[in-house]
Amino acid sequence: MIGPFGNITPFHLDILKEIGNIGAGHAATALSSLLNKGVDMKVPSVKVVSFHEITELIGGSETIVASVFFRVNGEAPGCMFFMMPSLQASHLIGQLTGEHTEDWKEFSEMAFSALQETGNILSGSYLSSLSDFTGLKLHPSVPATTVDMAGAVLSWGLMEISAVSDYAIVIETAFTGMNDQNGESLKGHFFLLPDPDSYRKIFNALGVPLDE
Repeated sequence: MIGPFGNITPFHLDILKEIGNIGAGHAATALSSLLNKGVDMKVPSVKVVSFHEITELIGGSETIVASVFFRVNGEAPGCMFFMMPSLQASHLIGQLTGEHTEDWKEFSEMAFSALQETGNILSGSYLSSLSDFTGLKLHPSVPATTVDMAGAVLSWGLMEISAVSDYAIVIETAFTGMNDQNGESLKGHFFLLPDPDSYRKIFNALGVPLDE
């Protein structure tokens, strides 16, 4: 796979998946404590995709999604999105708060806060895990939560940071034990879009340079 610098190999992805699994474990513990109920998460897959492929993973640029956006500050800056198709997000909120509706206009402020806090905990856990592995200092900005078409959400986020990242690290997050109306596990996507110079810093710090 050709990445932003040289080749991204299955070995690189295995390392990112391990980091994602550790982050998901920390996030599940934090959410379980916050909600006083068991929450389990796993990372089924990690990919590196071009920016244009991101919307396709969510279902297309016109798919309505619930999103939490962050700017990554520190030694390897970039931006992050936690996204779920709106119907999946409504099921997640329902299982977190007890509010059940598919009409986003009917959700309370507490429901949106629950979604934002879920994204906040996930991003913090993943970044802490990445920081532990790399030794790089990374921390998220204050989150911004929105419900809109995937294409509009991504365009707004990148406009906000005045930067364009050509590639994203995609960590699929599965909330095990939390199911949608079809009995399938709820899944969200966590997109980490490092600024162009940050890719090399991250993989060099992991001891697996992309140029070799």
